[in-house]
Amino acid sequence: MITTEFAQAFAEEWIAAWNSHDLERIFSHYTDDFEMSSPYIAERMGVPSGTLKGKLAIRPYWTAGLTWPPPLHFELQQVYTGASSITIAYRRTGGPLVTEVLFFNDENKAIKGVAHYSK
Repeated sequence: MITTEFAQAFAEEWIAAWNSHDLERIFSHYTDDFEMSSPYIAERMGVPSGTLKGKLAIRPYWTAGLTWPPPLHFELQQVYTGASSITIAYRRTGGPLVTEVLFFNDENKAIKGVAHYSK
């Protein structure tokens, strides 16, 4: 069961990891075989399903994402707690509100992420 305290601490560290632009720090929050879904995966990576599985598949997408203008910087807006998941609401500088739902295993590593964007 996910606690509110864990969800808040995880979200703050997750945002800090992205803002550091350190891909290994970002990846430290995830299992090696985690699955990521985003409409931008379909749009920018040409993957019709919008889903990538595993760090090897996700690495090129996130490496490119760290360089897309404007310079990546996230601002945490809100954290929502579920039974085995959390939702992180954040804004990217110059961008829309984003929510990312992360599902966790028993070791508190994310096994699946689903990004949602307001337009």
